[in-house]
Amino acid sequence: MDKRYDHQKFEKDIYKKWEELSVFAPDKDVKKEPFCIVMPPPNANGALHVGHATFVALEDLMTRYARMKGKAALWVPGADHAGILTQVVFERELEKKGQTRFDLGREEFWKQCFKFTQKNKKDMYDQLRLLGASCDWGREKFTLDSDVTEIVYDTFYKLYKDGLVYRDWRMVSWCPRCLTALSDLEVNYKKDNSKLWHIKYSYASGDGEIVVATTRPETMLGDTAIAVNPKDKRYKDIVGKNVILPLVGRKIPVIADKMVDIEFGTGAVKITPAHDPDDFATGKRHKLEVIQVIGFDGKMASNIGEFSNLTTKEARGLIVEKLMKEGFLEKEESYKHRVGYCERCKTTIEPLVSLQWFVKMKPLAKKAADAVLKEETKIIPKRFEKTYFHWMDNIRDWCISRQLWWGHQLPIWYCGGKGISELQRIMNPDLEKEANKRGCGKIYVGKTPPKKCSCGEANFIRDPDTFDTWFSSGQWPYSVLGYLKGLDYERYYPTTVMETGYEILFFWVARMMMLGIYRTGKVPFKTVYLHGLVRDVFGSKMSKSKPETAVDPTKTINDYGADALRMALVYGTSAGNDVVVGEDKIKSMRNFTNKIWNAARFITMIAGDVDWKVDLEKKPIHKDDQKIIKKLEKTERSVSRDLEKYRFGQALEKIYQFFWHEFCDVYLEETKDRRADALPTLITVLTTSLKLLHPFAPFITEVIYEIFKDKFKDQSLFSSQMLISSSWPEDGLRNEEKRG
Repeated sequence: MDKRYDHQKFEKDIYKKWEELSVFAPDKDVKKEPFCIVMPPPNANGALHVGHATFVALEDLMTRYARMKGKAALWVPGADHAGILTQVVFERELEKKGQTRFDLGREEFWKQCFKFTQKNKKDMYDQLRLLGASCDWGREKFTLDSDVTEIVYDTFYKLYKDGLVYRDWRMVSWCPRCLTALSDLEVNYKKDNSKLWHIKYSYASGDGEIVVATTRPETMLGDTAIAVNPKDKRYKDIVGKNVILPLVGRKIPVIADKMVDIEFGTGAVKITPAHDPDDFATGKRHKLEVIQVIGFDGKMASNIGEFSNLTTKEARGLIVEKLMKEGFLEKEESYKHRVGYCERCKTTIEPLVSLQWFVKMKPLAKKAADAVLKEETKIIPKRFEKTYFHWMDNIRDWCISRQLWWGHQLPIWYCGGKGISELQRIMNPDLEKEANKRGCGKIYVGKTPPKKCSCGEANFIRDPDTFDTWFSSGQWPYSVLGYLKGLDYERYYPTTVMETGYEILFFWVARMMMLGIYRTGKVPFKTVYLHGLVRDVFGSKMSKSKPETAVDPTKTINDYGADALRMALVYGTSAGNDVVVGEDKIKSMRNFTNKIWNAARFITMIAGDVDWKVDLEKKPIHKDDQKIIKKLEKTERSVSRDLEKYRFGQALEKIYQFFWHEFCDVYLEETKDRRADALPTLITVLTTSLKLLHPFAPFITEVIYEIFKDKFKDQSLFSSQMLISSSWPEDGLRNEEKRG
């Protein structure tokens, strides 16, 4: 053996051997217990980051452990087309060339975006290989694969047929940068410093005024009422009166509605149904007109005089200035309020009314909540069940249509141009001619339209919108296993574990639960294991925008090896808690790999003195040998229990403690005067330790096993062709069972 372990010399060759021997594919023996994980598909729009390395370390160790336990272990790899995020990233690439998607047209844009994702997907898979991911590449899936798409469309059709899908005018969170509606979960909120402006609205009768407080004076041009709380005694005599809208001169009513907070501002608020969710709901209750004064491009509408086509910021300044000049502004004060931002591009969102497609969620949520209550699916750690139930109990209908070109286009057809909204015409210039075709507007759902509409026309136009990415990824577990058509679905569904970050418990896990139960009648996974965020040594979330603290998986592997990175991401961690990783921790795990190598090399040197002729079946007689074997068995039992209970950090800590301190520091020192006699025990402890370490550090353990196997070809301890295919140590567990 070389004096030092050089990971770069071995890791790629070892992975190549694993692939050549097809050891990642599950055993076809139907008698073996199935074990299955479907990989959370990374977004195919860029390189993997350290968060991805975390899921690889955890899911791979689970899969390797299950494989060594004799289960038919399947880990399905895949990638996500990641609709909105990929379109944002790709459009930035186009901007560098001075182009927009409209310059390319939808078909060419889609082709180029697909090519972009396929290149990223290949690079991403190469990174997964570097990390040692033992997934079955023969079963790899992409969320836009034709068979996956077929299932996604069929699920939508079933939802529509069951009355769980509808189209309606609703207030949505609109991103002026991405030019699409967002779901509630795609909006991040934070407190921003702003102003609270107090504006005077004069009574139409000329006998006074009411003062209204607002944080958004630019939307006042679309006001259709002033609202007060019916319990507010200050305003009980003015409900039903009309006021004059400042700067516009239009009459609007004063209404009473219990949604008004008496304590906020003056207790009187302006109602702008087109630009605020609460106002939209209030407008519906009181049948108020909806007047849109901010366009989908984030600028003021083109039909409002001097404020037309200004940015909202420009319009705000001009409107405040004019209110002050004309005596309508009573005062302004500093104020902090919650502002929503697009999760993807960080642009301030605009609440706008548009015609969108929605899924009714309450019927789906109840069954998904019940499944966790009945422990058909267990969430680890259990404390996250409270969060899960809170979301399920307070769920709102899901806006699943996106005004994007990249993704699954809705399988919806309209008879003639009546079904196409004004927004869709704006977002899809190519539709302008199509949208003028004759037809009754009837809706048809399916991959293709009928030959003729019931009205007699045959002018069908496909809805240009795409599905929210989470709609397709929410069907991932059963779609990648070939729902209803494949043996994998029959054998591996429900899957064993869904491992992912706690921050997407509702984004993704809950939606998989809802859609999985709805479509298959079964939960999609028996256990949900949630890992935490990866943070730097200062406690900050790692980010590509902070390269001084971020861990680049590829560079780290080149410098320290995949095993060191993997163990650094597992050691000292527990489910649901954030992972703190820095270079020092990675170095310490690299030092551990060196310790493993040095111990193995030391044993080969001893064995060289006795020409490797050792009986490994010989039972230890010396008390020191018996003592280390007992400690080894205890470690076997403890590590196995921890792995069964998903206590991965604790399991690694125990192996680390045993190998470094009990075996290397103590036992090797105790046997220095009788090394030839102790050689069978040394080899047994080392080889068993390699098996216990393999799920955590697959490369170095496989390399050492290969070296020892060459010397002990005829010994049962080395009967497996490779360590990855060997059996998990069971002696300790059997002895524990005997003791009762």
